Amino acid sequence: MNPMHATVLTDQRFTRTLDDWVVRFSQPHWRGARIEGWLFEGVAARREAERQLAAAGVQAQLRSAYKPLVFHFLEEVDTSTLAAVTITYPVHAQASPQRFLQEAYPLAALLPQCRLDFVAGGADRHYHLAFTHRDGSTSDARVRAPNRVHDDPQGVTHLSPTGWLRVDKPGEATQFDSAQPTDYELVFAQILSTVGTHDWPAQEPYFERLDIRVDLPGIEQRLPVEHETISSFEALHEDIYFSLLEVFQRRSGRPAQDRRLQPGQIVPDVRASRHAPRLRITHRLFDKQAQELCAQGLPDSGVPLAELGDPPSPVRIAAGMLALGGQVFEAVSRQGRTVSGLYHAGTSTPVLISGGQHANETSGVVGALRAAELLQASAGAHFALIALENPDGYALHRELRAQHAHHMHHAARYSALGDDIEYRETAPFFEREARQKGLTISGAQLHINLHGYPAHEWTRPWSGYVPRGFELWTIPKGFFLVLRYQPGWQAEAHALHERVSAALASVPGLADFNARQMALYERHAGPIPFAVRDGIAYTVTEVDRPGAPVTLITEYPDETVDGDAFRLAHTVQMRTVLAAVAAWQSLARVMP
Repeated sequence: MNPMHATVLTDQRFTRTLDDWVVRFSQPHWRGARIEGWLFEGVAARREAERQLAAAGVQAQLRSAYKPLVFHFLEEVDTSTLAAVTITYPVHAQASPQRFLQEAYPLAALLPQCRLDFVAGGADRHYHLAFTHRDGSTSDARVRAPNRVHDDPQGVTHLSPTGWLRVDKPGEATQFDSAQPTDYELVFAQILSTVGTHDWPAQEPYFERLDIRVDLPGIEQRLPVEHETISSFEALHEDIYFSLLEVFQRRSGRPAQDRRLQPGQIVPDVRASRHAPRLRITHRLFDKQAQELCAQGLPDSGVPLAELGDPPSPVRIAAGMLALGGQVFEAVSRQGRTVSGLYHAGTSTPVLISGGQHANETSGVVGALRAAELLQASAGAHFALIALENPDGYALHRELRAQHAHHMHHAARYSALGDDIEYRETAPFFEREARQKGLTISGAQLHINLHGYPAHEWTRPWSGYVPRGFELWTIPKGFFLVLRYQPGWQAEAHALHERVSAALASVPGLADFNARQMALYERHAGPIPFAVRDGIAYTVTEVDRPGAPVTLITEYPDETVDGDAFRLAHTVQMRTVLAAVAAWQSLARVMP
């Protein structure tokens, strides 16, 4: 991005923990020692460090401090010999009872050939494993889960993964066996300190764009389970973004999780490097042209919408809207991008269809366009469409995907102001105006709002592991529905849900997909926390908020998916719209 007019808050380098340990323990004094260490590094880098230490006469075993049980099975267990495994996981007072069970995700899917039982244990920060092998023999193991108790800048106490080092030397007492701060933890702490102590303006927004660029070594490992990836880079992005939202919420005096907060656009950019970690924090003005240049290399196919395997470009979305015809209505985003809407007048009961409120949830954008194409061709179709409600967030998502195509990028979830556009209550309304125009011009009593959520595990390792405020979203659990209705519209909302759910039960592949994800969720997080109908989880709640009397929200685990998985995602989104439109024809009220 263009560095012009940037204010640098910090630009510093950190010692790489792995390099430090190699240099430190290669000294002659440590010859003959045995080292066990845990840190946030990938397997190749850890094996190379072990070889270097072996050359210095030191026996070292270096493990991952992030998801240590999963890596234990990936690196140290011959799973082909196993008939059964019982895992006793820690339960600690400073974490949720299922925290360490959840951190073992997705182990149940990695061991399909043997019986796997999880048992709650005590506060000892180790997993205890009891193996039964196919030949009838048994064995056991003890896997350390290195964690530290600490307070974050908001005064909240967490139990978080940390580095650990145990060193033994023959003929001497254990040298040490204790937590060790790692480069990841030091970089993260420096980010919070630098941003938290900076002299920001008194009023929101505090900046236009806040860039947090981090280059460091780490973990990026795909797993043979759906779209699961263990990525310390993605985890750091997520923890930086939501931790800084919490820093600015505290500064603003707003309550925790207040989606109206408008700090500005927070952009963590975490990249893999073979060198010592570097952190650079700047704030600057928006630069749309430079941002869009970053995404030039992303795939942009001209195939029909139904065949798209990647999120379409803004140009493709705009062309799709234009091809539909109808009455155009618009709003302007904070960064000056057009929020395009169209109204297709007809004789049937109107609805509002929207996608891309959270711009890293991309399947709804395609699903909305596909549904609109089919509706337009039907007799009497009557709808308003906003295919991409958050174009500034979408531009940031494309910028970030150019570096990490399979990361969640929640920094692109909200607007360039840093808020959730649905919750914006005061002028200037920017993007929020498009939704209100769509409801007004169409008279729709139903808003079909297409959303997504992470398609693989979502964590904040250095803030207690499970994302605070989003605990229900940390492990995918299939496609589900959220119905919200204003007072007095309960009957219509429940009837709509019943009909839509029944219609979606026939979508090819969806039932198996949901069953598979829900089963894995329950192994690692307990019972699905929602009711289930026709194999689809759902909630129906009354709200007292502006908008349509009834809102149907879809939630498909689409963040990070591509190819056939993306095609299934936007097909389900499209089918939901079509089912809801059909059902609503006999449910809408005749207004005076």
